[in-house]
Amino acid sequence: MTSLDSVLDKDGVRLTVDDAVATVTLTNPAKRNAQSPALWRALTEAGRALPGSVRVVVLRGEGKSFSAGLDRQAFSPEGFDGEPSFLDMARGSETELDATIAEYQEAFTWWRRNDIVSIAAVQGHAIGAGFQLALACDLRIAADDVQFAMRETSLGLVPDLTGTHPLVNLVGYARALEICATGRFVHADEAERTGLANLVVPADQLEEAARDLAAALLAAPRDAVVETKALLSGAAYRTYEEQRTAERAAQGRRLRDLAGVTD
Repeated sequence: MTSLDSVLDKDGVRLTVDDAVATVTLTNPAKRNAQSPALWRALTEAGRALPGSVRVVVLRGEGKSFSAGLDRQAFSPEGFDGEPSFLDMARGSETELDATIAEYQEAFTWWRRNDIVSIAAVQGHAIGAGFQLALACDLRIAADDVQFAMRETSLGLVPDLTGTHPLVNLVGYARALEICATGRFVHADEAERTGLANLVVPADQLEEAARDLAAALLAAPRDAVVETKALLSGAAYRTYEEQRTAERAAQGRRLRDLAGVTD
């Protein structure tokens, strides 16, 4: 997906903006877009750098894989240059460790802001942190060669980059537990059947499908989409009566806005 304006390009992340559509690209195909703390900071920076005109954000990875997960260098004694190794982190205080993980999670939290709709265009491997990054988005289009897997448990760890919440919401507790505890691959047909993927397309049509979905999302007035997203994202935490109340309040705001009524 081409763009008119490059906003950020660093540490394996490129953010480009074309009017109301931003594209975040993982740019290290030689390492299958493996992730690192520097990449996570760049993703966080990309979220903060989005212009107010942006309504849709497309997340993609260059090469044959969306993201093969955490760079295994993180598990080496030396870790990454200029970064504390995971072993060093483990030896620190619980407060410091919690703060570090919270900082890493920021790269995964902004994709569901109410003012944007995010689309992950996923091909090839989406493993561990790669799977969680795809889950961080509102919507997922998958190529027919996609392989999702949550491998953290196999390494003696847990998924901690915000992926457990959307995974359970999408596929239910029992299937989410089985996927995480076994670390098995979820292929395209199962991803579409269970709701992990909104759409599955041939790999050579992935970018076109993402463009088409972005265009469809832009067809409705922005404020209506923002209000609808807020209603739907909060529905799981409201009672039926609370959701009815939220619907009335949102519709009231929309009607007053359309009628030009100000408080």
